[in-house]
Amino acid sequence: MQEPALVPYAHLPRAHHDRHVVTSTVDVFGTAHWLLAEHAPPQRRGKVPPYDALVVSVDPSGSVELTELSTVRAQWPHLDRLPDGGFVVAASRTRRRGDADQVQVFDALGRETSSFSVGDAVEYLLVDEAGHIWVGHFDENPVGIRRWSVAGRLTWTSDDAHIPGLFDCYALNVSGTVAWACTYTDFPLVEIRPGRTDRPVRVWANTVRGAKAVAVHGRRVAFYGGYGEEQDRLVRAEIAETSVEQGDVGLLTLPDGSAPGLRRVVGRGSRIYVQAEPFTAWGVFDLGR
Repeated sequence: MQEPALVPYAHLPRAHHDRHVVTSTVDVFGTAHWLLAEHAPPQRRGKVPPYDALVVSVDPSGSVELTELSTVRAQWPHLDRLPDGGFVVAASRTRRRGDADQVQVFDALGRETSSFSVGDAVEYLLVDEAGHIWVGHFDENPVGIRRWSVAGRLTWTSDDAHIPGLFDCYALNVSGTVAWACTYTDFPLVEIRPGRTDRPVRVWANTVRGAKAVAVHGRRVAFYGGYGEEQDRLVRAEIAETSVEQGDVGLLTLPDGSAPGLRRVVGRGSRIYVQAEPFTAWGVFDLGR
């Protein structure tokens, strides 16, 4: 099988390459965002002095938008855009239980409007088309997957969802208002539709272990990543009645054919976005093509 390669997607304009890339993401509408600062925040765990940041947004047409955020307080942050043009910035770790400023909400002009806590050990933070904030946690805080309102109200939790072996959210994909996940220890494929009255959560058994991103298109699914030498693995599969049936296995490369190395990944519907060092460009694999 020919090895699949990422397709170039979005680039940070060169005018901003002199700033430090704190984090980056691709939102539910396909716009790429970079959170930039003059210097890297301190890498030690603890209170971070507030810093000013610039969000550079590049939409699918290539248009660029700049948003200045003041007094960002997040260390090792997650970033995403709200449907109204505002932003959410969240610290992945909390300094103490109930850290009230862990998540900062900014309006479209970059002004902080509210803050709240979602709990320690945030692995993923993704906003859906309705403005819900989906959070997946890693195993130092095994609360699983939760959905929050922009006002900090918990609107859905995996606590009673009967997802087998949910100790760590390994992969999370949010598209529209639906979430897909792959969780440790059993690595099932999980579909979450909180608005559905009949089976809001569906689970399929899965033998692909350790994937860090998942893409879904109809009955087709792709898992990206794995343990050790399988970190660049791409597994294509089919969703059957009760399980995921594994198909082709390959290695996903950068557009030039090289391995990504250290990377960020974002799953959105049929797409897996990958960003390799120096984190100035996003590539995409689209299962729907």
